[in-house]
Amino acid sequence: MFQIGSFHIDSKVILAPMAGVTDQPFRRLCKQLGAGLVVSEMVTSDTKLWNSRKSSFRLNHDSEIEPRSVQIAGGDPQMMAHAAKMNVQRGAQIIDINMGCPAKKVCNKAAGSALLKDEPLVRSILQAVVSAVDVPVTLKIRTGWDKHNINAPSIARMAEDIGIAALAVHGRTKACAFKGEVEYQTIADIASVIDIPLFANGDIDSPEKAQQVLAFTNADAVMLGRGAQGRPWIFREIDHYLASGKHLPAIQTQEIKQVLITHLHALHQFYGDYLGVRIARKHVAWYLQPMQDNKIFRSSFNKLDTRDKQLAAIEQFFINAQLTTTAA
Repeated sequence: MFQIGSFHIDSKVILAPMAGVTDQPFRRLCKQLGAGLVVSEMVTSDTKLWNSRKSSFRLNHDSEIEPRSVQIAGGDPQMMAHAAKMNVQRGAQIIDINMGCPAKKVCNKAAGSALLKDEPLVRSILQAVVSAVDVPVTLKIRTGWDKHNINAPSIARMAEDIGIAALAVHGRTKACAFKGEVEYQTIADIASVIDIPLFANGDIDSPEKAQQVLAFTNADAVMLGRGAQGRPWIFREIDHYLASGKHLPAIQTQEIKQVLITHLHALHQFYGDYLGVRIARKHVAWYLQPMQDNKIFRSSFNKLDTRDKQLAAIEQFFINAQLTTTAA
């Protein structure tokens, strides 16, 4: 479908990096269910902070599905270059630069989408990172700082000239955060001025929407973030639809249960019993959101404090769901 350096990506559907969501268990699951590329959670470029518990999990690239794409964030060119080198030494095969995160705690440190205000600094960071490593470097940006400062096309051209291997664009400004209409026209404008692979991101939550966005923007792939939460099978659904123009049969309740239990086992194994149990709660909420009686169940589930109790509760929830479906 497209190349990132020497890596051939054979699907037009990519998992967006999301802090607190796209950890290794979720990335692995999404890759198994059809994502062509998965990108890690954001890792700080300040290596002095890498001893924290959070960073230790994000920097664990063991048993990672290839290509291993690791996203780094920061506002200092030398620190970003050093962080890129250190991640490559730890096994990263692609370095992704975050210039898209709108979170205040990131932007207040002149990182993420705050960098879009300062194009000379953007240039310095891109040059430093590309020069520091011998693996492909990709970039994720927004369309600009606010509606009056849309500069993504010029940054895209700059990035390609410097040697960025692929570009992902969330079709909103920093000021918009995750609200308002997605500017697919700006992504289309970018597609007309660069030749490197372009990924369209923002409010893509169905096979039809993915096809429409690709047709309108002329992007090479779509990147899904929130649309994949609790729905990791959406990647195969979109991939199949793009290839055939037909929908896969709707996922059955039994398979949802199997995917969820597989995910829970992976979380418990990766994080250990204490942290795994707590991280599992938000994922369970996303999985069960469309289902009946989920609110009462989620309230009780969030009080469970062991892996065995969580797994038993999920088993019982789906037994009850099956009984309800049969009775109806």
